Amino acid sequence: MASADPYPHASPGAGQAPGDARARARYRRILRFAARALVQTWWFEMVLPRFGLDRLAERGRSRRMQRLARRFHALAVELGGLMIKVGQFMSSRLDVLPPEITAELAGLQDEVPPVPFAQIRASAEAELGMPLELAYAAFDPEPVAAASLGQAHRARLAPDQAADAGFADVIVKVQRPGIETIVDVDLAALRRIARWLRRIRIVSERADMPALVEEFAVTSLEEVDYRHEAANAERFREKFADNARVAVPEIAWERSTSRVLTLADVTAIKVTDVDALRAAGIDPSEVASVFASVMFDQFFGFGFFHADPHPGNVFVTPVPEAERSVDQPAWLLTFIDFGMMGDISPSTRDALRTVLVAAAARDGRGLVDGISRVGALLPSADVRELERAMTQLFARFGGMGFAELKQVDPREFRDFAGEFGELARALPFQLPENFLLVVRAASLTSGVCTSIDPAFNLWDAVEPYAARLLREERGDLMREVTRRAMGFADVTMRLPQRLDGLITHLEDGNLDFDSRRLERRMSRLERLGRRAVSGIVFAGLLVAGVLLRPDDETFGTVLMGLSALPLLHVLLGGVLGRRD
Repeated sequence: MASADPYPHASPGAGQAPGDARARARYRRILRFAARALVQTWWFEMVLPRFGLDRLAERGRSRRMQRLARRFHALAVELGGLMIKVGQFMSSRLDVLPPEITAELAGLQDEVPPVPFAQIRASAEAELGMPLELAYAAFDPEPVAAASLGQAHRARLAPDQAADAGFADVIVKVQRPGIETIVDVDLAALRRIARWLRRIRIVSERADMPALVEEFAVTSLEEVDYRHEAANAERFREKFADNARVAVPEIAWERSTSRVLTLADVTAIKVTDVDALRAAGIDPSEVASVFASVMFDQFFGFGFFHADPHPGNVFVTPVPEAERSVDQPAWLLTFIDFGMMGDISPSTRDALRTVLVAAAARDGRGLVDGISRVGALLPSADVRELERAMTQLFARFGGMGFAELKQVDPREFRDFAGEFGELARALPFQLPENFLLVVRAASLTSGVCTSIDPAFNLWDAVEPYAARLLREERGDLMREVTRRAMGFADVTMRLPQRLDGLITHLEDGNLDFDSRRLERRMSRLERLGRRAVSGIVFAGLLVAGVLLRPDDETFGTVLMGLSALPLLHVLLGGVLGRRD
């Protein structure tokens, strides 16, 4: 039997180019796309504004973003693999990416082409060690769903297997042939791109891109191993064992391996199918509220959460009246696909609780404190201005739901942005390590809730949950108050001694500094600053010449020639500077 692996010999290391010809071609395509996008963004968003051409850069920004998103959309659908995952993540970042990009990438989950059944059959039979006819009583060749790493088919267990498992109808997930090697190639390309981004100061100050890619790599490699997904499902079931609102599909362990996963068919109403919910007598607004509460439990309670709660991974399952117990609700949420899960450390979970309680109380200062404890606030951030901005933001928009926000006069948002524009441009936030999945899950949770109920108000869901957390942690709060009081007393008792030491140094004349050395350093910094400006001008003129030369050869050549002048200043400035 011929191998179904499209890249049988490719095995790239951390950021190294793969060896197989097709794998190398895939690797180069990803890098070429990223390089072109980075150069274009750098030119229009950084170089042109430095020359006072902000309006020129702004004029075509929307069209540029749409073209860029469309090109990536086409690339992701064609290549599949982790490129689909990257696109899905970007589509969920409504908070930081423009709508031109998020809207274009929103449908990626539903556009993954299926693998021919012959290849799926070959992979499943090789993994199970038997023909499908022996492994299952029936197996539907038409896929239920096709995802970036595998695809799912309906099947039925044989009577003896069904008796042991306790269910007969199953969903069988089979990995795409060669997906492990494709993942290796994609990770190698992403690691290379992360190293490029690490050299860009505005990026490196706010996120450790290599660390984020490694976090993405860990979760991606775990998704490739279905045994890991099965173990996650069992752990998730244990966490929600006492919650009658949550269900998890059972695993048919004897028909599951690292590349084939067989689990009970729990297909029901898609969580965002509002018409089907109403037809079943279920209130969509109640579903949105319960879904938000269940996700809050995962974030702030268990610290173990479903990191991919998109609408295809959450069902609303009606419970027949005859099967309901006294405490059994009329419907429950059924989660599937536990390949991408996140863990939150106890310290981060406590900081997130602070953020939640502060948000519920519309406490700008408390919110900033919580954000800082999470590790998302740069040390250079102007905390006082940030607190004032958050307080005013809460005062005006704090109680509004998504639908209400859409009705607000855009001029109000512009006025707010104008007042705190410098703070917004400084962006004193960074993405902490091990936080990528939290951001993804939170973004998807918000998107699902507003899709179910456009009038959904997150504050209504947050407030009772925050009040419960406060009641549960009141004892911890008292201990924290006591600890801070003791710390303040300790500082107060040592303050006279430290002041006495400072006065003694002043009287002895031991506090001095060398002003001449400071002047020399300031002079060097000034020269470096002038050379840096010349370097930017050189790069801007050179890139402008290269971009314009195909359309206007004369003007492009003149710009490239003029770039030599600031280049000479950079070079000669360094020589003359060393003579001082």
